[in-house]
Amino acid sequence: MRMLLRGAAALAAVVTVASLTSGAAAQPRTGRPAGTVQTSATAQIPPGVTAGVAVFDRETGTFTEQINDSAQFRSASVVKLLLTLDFLWDRGPDYTIPPADRARLEPMLRGSDDDAANHYWSTYGGPAIIKRMLDRPALGLRDTAPPPAGYAGFWGYTAISARDTVAVYRYILDKAPAPVRTFIMDNLRRSTRCSTTDHFDQHFGVAGSFDRPWAVKQGWSGQFGKGTCGSQATSSAARTEAAPAPRADAAVDLTHPALHTTGTVGATDRAIVAVLSLHPDGTSYGKAYTDLGRLTRSLNVPGAKRPAGTWFGTWGESVNVRKGPSTGGDPMTRLPAGVEVLVGCQTRGEVVNVPPYTNEWWAYLPQYEGYISNIYISSPDNRLPNVPECGQPLP
Repeated sequence: MRMLLRGAAALAAVVTVASLTSGAAAQPRTGRPAGTVQTSATAQIPPGVTAGVAVFDRETGTFTEQINDSAQFRSASVVKLLLTLDFLWDRGPDYTIPPADRARLEPMLRGSDDDAANHYWSTYGGPAIIKRMLDRPALGLRDTAPPPAGYAGFWGYTAISARDTVAVYRYILDKAPAPVRTFIMDNLRRSTRCSTTDHFDQHFGVAGSFDRPWAVKQGWSGQFGKGTCGSQATSSAARTEAAPAPRADAAVDLTHPALHTTGTVGATDRAIVAVLSLHPDGTSYGKAYTDLGRLTRSLNVPGAKRPAGTWFGTWGESVNVRKGPSTGGDPMTRLPAGVEVLVGCQTRGEVVNVPPYTNEWWAYLPQYEGYISNIYISSPDNRLPNVPECGQPLP
């Protein structure tokens, strides 16, 4: 899981966690966080998924989606926004960032680097960081809480809600000093597809549902197997360091796989989107990735531009994405097992044999800027229906 802090025992010895978590109300251990439920005309929450959703239109100053938006979820890497804000808060007047910190903060925001998060959590007080954020009226946090007692070293166990996530982005965009806003948002706009710590594909949800411009900070936590992203990912695995056994009275669900997508969409960052989600035990990364994508695409997001193409399911473990319609050369990346992909067009290329199947057609995936063999797409025909040949007009 992506939230271990080395030296947690030393931190716990100097931080009184109980005094920081008294505001977090206990919830039943059902895997379904308590919150206010609002109906939505468009949102489609896949079966088995628990979600907290908030979409805020900065142009009109109103929410277009609010579903369980006050429900507390463990933040996973979304808390890295608060770690960054805490570090930058009193660095004025010019908010100069020392080179060593820039070298940590940039990969933490772009690639969700965990070592950087461990550094800031241990150096600046761990749960005390969250307490400082709660004490700052400009942020207006209502549902955020430090990790439960006994978990002081686990920054990813910080509790947060969809509406508090929106509040964090509203502060960054509308209230933060210009150098702080520019630094954070520029790095979120440069989000890398592959996370730096565990090589997971982090362009799900907002990043996979809408054309740029967007800026994202994603989060994931749970036993999702190994990362497959990038040409060197076959030997990398998700962090599986043992945490203390989750307590029955913990304020947030610490066990079910979590996948969160947050950020802004559209010109001038018009819409702020926060989708926090929990998935049934045993859910694969590809399944959670697909379900979160479907939910995000169903939302009313003002200013969003939907990418052109057709969505298809895939099968196979770590399917290679290639620069061209052939197996030559190293793969650009590998797909999470069973993930849904957007196909822009298809073309003939190298014949691929996976007995008993043979296929010469290749699908172009615009969001990856690469190709996969149609043999790995869940469709009964070699040539995908209603998908044009590359270079040809839409049918």
